[in-house]
Amino acid sequence: MTSVPGRDRLRELLDALLDDEPGGLDAAADRASSSPFHFARQLSSATGEPPMSIRRRVLLERAAWQLAQGSSVTDAAFDAGYESVDGFSRAFHRAFGYPPSSAGPGLATWLPSPNGLHFHPPVNLWLTSTPHVAEGAGADGVVALMVHHDVDDTAHLIELAASLDDERLRRELAPGRTVLRWDGPEPSVAAVLEHIVWSKEVWSASIAGGDIPPRGGDAPDELRARHAAAGPRWISTVSDISRRGAWSDRFVDALCDPPESFVLSSVVAHVLEFSAHRRQVVRSMLRDLGGADAVDHGDPIDWLHLRHGPPDRAGGAGAAGCEADGTEVTPTTEEERA
Repeated sequence: MTSVPGRDRLRELLDALLDDEPGGLDAAADRASSSPFHFARQLSSATGEPPMSIRRRVLLERAAWQLAQGSSVTDAAFDAGYESVDGFSRAFHRAFGYPPSSAGPGLATWLPSPNGLHFHPPVNLWLTSTPHVAEGAGADGVVALMVHHDVDDTAHLIELAASLDDERLRRELAPGRTVLRWDGPEPSVAAVLEHIVWSKEVWSASIAGGDIPPRGGDAPDELRARHAAAGPRWISTVSDISRRGAWSDRFVDALCDPPESFVLSSVVAHVLEFSAHRRQVVRSMLRDLGGADAVDHGDPIDWLHLRHGPPDRAGGAGAAGCEADGTEVTPTTEEERA
């Protein structure tokens, strides 16, 4: 692997380290076109964690996420590079404090990290400042959390919508409802979810200077596939803006007729603003339709706490919610969160 101009060398090293191909430090260094000595020294210096320690931890985090999605312990073990289920089970138990057979939705999928490197779907790696730390994270950290939450929450809502039959999915609960006048009506669950995904597809293409993308369908399987591509691309787009400190930069959107000029920060704010509104509209519709389990509030506080473990476990501060007297309120079941 050679260094690509404009590409973050640290990310290249991490990609080589976390490649699915088996092998130890020597193999990872070879993938990065580096000697094992310089590979280990560069990563340890940049992250404060030995390379193979990073690899073991992130693969265990990925295994925890796979188990929460319904993967078998055997599949998770071999995907994480373990030669036996027993060895994987011991390592998983030591890391998370419970056996992999007990893993499931709502349990922690992140382990304590000295550097903010974590596995995060739908992308393979979340490389940012530790998002659990509210103080000192800066504006970029807040934006990163909001963008990741938006992508993750959209995927969650698509899965809830998949539990509806086609008639309820397309039932016009709000005939003629229009969120943005140029986007057309969004009267049904399918239509609103499609607009959430389409917005990221279009703006990612616009910022990259690409052609207007083809508009796909709004069936759950189609939305799932579209979002699986659009979500990571949008995260990458915003991460690049943050890395370059380009929030105040302008770009000309040639996809508009006539072309218009936009400030990058206003575009990110636009996508987040209207996605948040639409996601809450979908939740309201799902509750009205019935039959969709686990319609929660979509609160990013709950999302961070429940998906990635209690804050004290990940080395940060925060709470899932507090009563007026300061008592922490932590939803423990899907029914309570709804």
